[in-house]
Amino acid sequence: MSISQTRLLNNRTSRPVPLTQMGFGGAPLGNLYRKVSDADAQDALQTAHDVGVRFFDTAPQYGLGRSEMRFGEAIARFGRDTIQLSSKIGRLLVDCEPHEVTPEAFVDVPQKRIVFDYTYDGVMRSYEASKARLGVENVDILLVHDVCVFSQGSQEASDAKVRELFDGGGYRALTELRDAGEIAAIGAGVNEWQVCEKLLGLGDFDGFLLAGRYTLLEQEALDSFLPLCEKRDVGIILGGPYNSGILATGAVEGAKYNYDTAPEHIMDRVRKIEAVCAAHDTPLIAAALQFVLGHPCVKTVVPGAVSGAEVSANARLMDTIIPDGLWHDLRSEGLIRPDAPLPSERSDAA
Repeated sequence: MSISQTRLLNNRTSRPVPLTQMGFGGAPLGNLYRKVSDADAQDALQTAHDVGVRFFDTAPQYGLGRSEMRFGEAIARFGRDTIQLSSKIGRLLVDCEPHEVTPEAFVDVPQKRIVFDYTYDGVMRSYEASKARLGVENVDILLVHDVCVFSQGSQEASDAKVRELFDGGGYRALTELRDAGEIAAIGAGVNEWQVCEKLLGLGDFDGFLLAGRYTLLEQEALDSFLPLCEKRDVGIILGGPYNSGILATGAVEGAKYNYDTAPEHIMDRVRKIEAVCAAHDTPLIAAALQFVLGHPCVKTVVPGAVSGAEVSANARLMDTIIPDGLWHDLRSEGLIRPDAPLPSERSDAA
């Protein structure tokens, strides 16, 4: 595989977006769980660009604007016209008193609170604020952020946000921006494939950033969502390829799965996957990173990184040669689904 190889995220206009097979996910640079120094953040971004990454994803939520501002500093250095850029709408950042700050999982954040807003005005305000923090005139892909049950807390709350997006004019704002050529593609960035499937039934979306729901551990999205994406020519930006950590660390004590301590049944399954990887002298983390790229709808995978060293390590994982026998052994032992496409079977595999 090669980072510099690109796959096209098609859209409903004539401007397909070329995405490198590995992108850069901006959540960690918002100080997710721990503080990242400005120097390390810039080192990570510059190293990504230096090794050939050309797709960068961020969001207002990530550090209450800190990630976008760090992206902006890097983009000014290596040039907006050299990259494809995505950000998200749905959370407005509002000045507030210190006790009102809503950092969610981020630390050392600006003095802001989050207001969820998926209306027409909310989309436009969010987009303008993101452009200002990024220091750019436009982004290439604009994503509806976190209308899923995981983020909203209940199915009822998720449904209410989806209704707001369509009844409140947020979807109309997105399509107006796309039709005017301000952005090239629209979609959603979420932690669940079910809401993506619902959105596809309501609107004309170009792609989705799906975090953690199609991985070496999880392929339930093959039941209906990914076949629908193939039928509709909808691309997937795959986030969370390590399921929050366990597919990077292995089944070690305290391993994280889906942002929490991994339960024993997940630990046991990972141990079995690790055993197959070991039999083929292949690091689990490399298999996890490359597996997702086997599906024809997956255009790029966006692992997070907080330093240049981590970016370089991810780049080396993309170059790891994985024997076909590993994938077939995982299939034969029932550790991946028999209908899961393999990287070696993909026609545009490097």
